[in-house]
Amino acid sequence: MKKPVPVYQKIADDLRALILDGSLRPGAQLPTEAALLDQYKVKARATVRQGLNVLINEGLIEPRRPRGYFVVERRRLVYRPQAEFRRRPPETDIFTNLVAEEDGRTPSQDIEVSIVEAPAAIRDRLGLAAGELVAARRRVRKLDGVPYNLNDSYVRLSLVQGTDWMNPGDVARGTNAVLAELLGAELEQALDEIYIRMPLPEEARRLEIGPGVPVGEHIATTFANDNVVQCTINIIPGDRHVIVYDRVRNPEDTGQPRIPWGAQ
Repeated sequence: MKKPVPVYQKIADDLRALILDGSLRPGAQLPTEAALLDQYKVKARATVRQGLNVLINEGLIEPRRPRGYFVVERRRLVYRPQAEFRRRPPETDIFTNLVAEEDGRTPSQDIEVSIVEAPAAIRDRLGLAAGELVAARRRVRKLDGVPYNLNDSYVRLSLVQGTDWMNPGDVARGTNAVLAELLGAELEQALDEIYIRMPLPEEARRLEIGPGVPVGEHIATTFANDNVVQCTINIIPGDRHVIVYDRVRNPEDTGQPRIPWGAQ
């Protein structure tokens, strides 16, 4: 015999179905707590709130006190990892150019530059010694003032100290162009790793995301002349992005991606 479904779960299931079938559109207001109390014949407001919290934790609704609860309204950004090597107009960085091309919203970035001891994931990919310092360029990328993703790049400090890469502001020609100038070679290859997980507390704070929203972690390791140059960790909230790859069949490519470090 099946156990009866708890009332809070029934409330969550019914509202979720209305959201997923389009009856409750993005931005629509949900029935009030009082209306749900009456509809489901329950006396405890806590039961209704428990059901609503299920949907909050799933990233489907959000409270807007004192007005009530609303279906989350998100316009997803098309996230293209392969776009790093795309030709773009001079004097525009990658993020600004992509948003201008495909999105139409106003992009901005908060940028911090610091000198830090490399985290283990960065140390392994850049092949650094324990305790070796790196330059870190940490960005919060925004659309119309809303944080959309984190983009934190790391390179050997000895390579970029005293260069434009360390400028805590927009570098018009792009930091990849700075690295290419320093190396005398283009950054011609990247290895992309994508992990799906829940955000760390600092990531949730920087992105201003609520409970229940997973993130994609995109680690891009960039090479020039077959040497590792830069490692970038991108954190993208699952409710704000769609990841898109263009793929072309290459009959001559029979190799496996090179991963000179253990899977993390």
